[in-house]
Amino acid sequence: MSCSNETKMTANYNENHQDHAQNPESSPVASARESMTHLRKERNKHTIEDVSGDRKRSIEEVLASASLAPAQALWTTEASGSVQLRIDENCLQEPITVHQMFRASVEKYSDLFALATKKNDKWEKITFAEYYQSCRAAARSFLKLGLERFHCVAILGFNSAEWFFSAIGAIFAGGIMTGIYATNSPEACLHVANDSRANIIVVENQKQLDKILQIKNKLPHLKAIVQYCGPLENKLPNLYTWEEFMELGLEVPDKELDDIIAVQKANQCCVFIYTSGTTGMSKGVMLSHDNITWTAHHACKAGDMQPANTRQESLVSYLPLSHIAAQIYDLWAGIQWGELVYFAQPDALKGSLVSTLREVSPLSHMGVPRVWEKMMEKIKEGIAQCGYVKKKLATWAMSISLEANQNWANKNEEKPFLFLFTDGLVLQKLRAELGFSRCLKFFSGAAPITRETAEFFLGLNILLYEVYGMSESTGPHSMSGPKAYRLQSCGRVVPGCKFKLADTDSEGTGEVCLWGRNVFMGFLNMEDKTREALDEEGWLRSGDLGKTDEDGFLYITGRIKELIITAGGENVPPVPIEDAVKEELPIISNAMLIGDKRKFLSMLLTLKCACNAETMEPTDELSLEAVEYCQQLGSQATKVSDIIGGKDKNVYQSIQEGIDHVNSRAVSRAQHIQKWVVLGKDFSISSGELGPTMKLRRPVVLEMYHREIESFYTD
Repeated sequence: MSCSNETKMTANYNENHQDHAQNPESSPVASARESMTHLRKERNKHTIEDVSGDRKRSIEEVLASASLAPAQALWTTEASGSVQLRIDENCLQEPITVHQMFRASVEKYSDLFALATKKNDKWEKITFAEYYQSCRAAARSFLKLGLERFHCVAILGFNSAEWFFSAIGAIFAGGIMTGIYATNSPEACLHVANDSRANIIVVENQKQLDKILQIKNKLPHLKAIVQYCGPLENKLPNLYTWEEFMELGLEVPDKELDDIIAVQKANQCCVFIYTSGTTGMSKGVMLSHDNITWTAHHACKAGDMQPANTRQESLVSYLPLSHIAAQIYDLWAGIQWGELVYFAQPDALKGSLVSTLREVSPLSHMGVPRVWEKMMEKIKEGIAQCGYVKKKLATWAMSISLEANQNWANKNEEKPFLFLFTDGLVLQKLRAELGFSRCLKFFSGAAPITRETAEFFLGLNILLYEVYGMSESTGPHSMSGPKAYRLQSCGRVVPGCKFKLADTDSEGTGEVCLWGRNVFMGFLNMEDKTREALDEEGWLRSGDLGKTDEDGFLYITGRIKELIITAGGENVPPVPIEDAVKEELPIISNAMLIGDKRKFLSMLLTLKCACNAETMEPTDELSLEAVEYCQQLGSQATKVSDIIGGKDKNVYQSIQEGIDHVNSRAVSRAQHIQKWVVLGKDFSISSGELGPTMKLRRPVVLEMYHREIESFYTD
């Protein structure tokens, strides 16, 4: 099938949305209501090549050949509900189920390796054919345990082949799969399991099992628990090891499973993604088969993913699969494109990830901003410990690379010979140290990345392609890539999707609203929240503020809910100011701006420090970069406690000078940081300031540091 190119879509973007605004009858929802009448009129106008390329197909033919459940609206809040699809004439992929996508991939990639797990220091791999059969076996076992149609299998644990088998097996068996963050408390697990009506919960190990055992009596729908790693410490009723579980379905006939698969429709729900709860109680985002299969195809195509029969992509799976970014990138795109997925060790984010990357040498890699930042800090520390000559050589090579890549991105200039020379001589070795010797594509998602981090990696000749989207858009909606890159931009909209900016200000900044086949079905059992998220025409309100340039590149400037409105009525986006402080002061790890309904702005600061290798808790020991920063000031501080409370006047004076410099560039006096405090401990997931994907949980921080904040305004 073919899609119109991104350039054409972007060129038509403003014109299309002006039409919708002036004429409600031309809106997407009006088109949906009158879809069949409209399609008959347009039958010969809108066409597309079918898979064989032998003839053209109309929109009506695509819909007529698709097996869809009856639907009256674009959204629903019931797990058993169905929705109308936002089909766009620019991208007419026939709606298919997860099973249909998997079967098509097995036919193409049957004998290729699909999954790799390290056991006893050796990578054990299985083919796509074996992968598919394992998912079917898990599905039969779920049926044996009594999984009900449109009820849930919840998975609690680190990424693994068993995680994948459970997720896909649950869908094959007519259920819905959802992930639970491994860092969740028992209470947070209870909310997800109860809200999703989980019949079965699959846990990684005893640690995760203990959470479920604490709450299982409060889960009326729960029928069984399966542990996929390690032996059971105690044998309990309806608790199974993975081996026992996989044997349960042997007596379930294939026909029983096939009959259930056959009645599944592309516009029905198959996945719940629970939001991370950074602004309140987590909500169940309902995603359809079509949301998953369409996005896995088109979004990853926009990211230049290659089918395995052209070049098999390889990647390392380590980010939480409960999050849509990792799930689309690792699980669903892996099936669609025939990728080889290596599973990292459970302690990946505690230090083993780079070792795995070196072993595997993946062709593409996804990280969240905090992961890239931590990697940057480690590289800086490594360079700082080098001898004088090596340090100077690395710094020089990175400056050449940064300038060459900036000129290429901004002016489309060819990269000079000196860049090619230094890249081969120095930078290639640095990338190999990270495990990126063969890596061709580097993605960053889940939150905006700072200019400092993006430019640092440009200095290594690593272009971080930013991906913008949300759980409610099945992940990516706008993407950077090899053919769509601008520094600090999220690239262009994925072909087949649309966006508009609502309520724009004088500078052209407005709320980013999304439309496309990737837009979710609704929030589970939450009609009021669904109506808040979708406007009357069915556009998804992102809550993000953004702007575009003349070439259609999207830039995210902040979140509406994070927008600080001072007592004087000044609107202040916090992220640009926070990023400016961190860029100005390399000793600062986290910065959070305060000032909503306040007379002036203040800021909470944390210092860069070493983390406990086991717990990942921040320690009192300063990082090497922070120590080096202190030494340059004439300070002998090596611990956070050496500095806080104004103990180290040199460091405090340097921080004040840095903030003064940031203030000097502010657009108004109201955007000056008047007061600040250095906290005694860095933010972390375990202490609650950061969410599972390491995003700042502002409401939690406001509550945790209420006393420090109030002191700014009562002194």
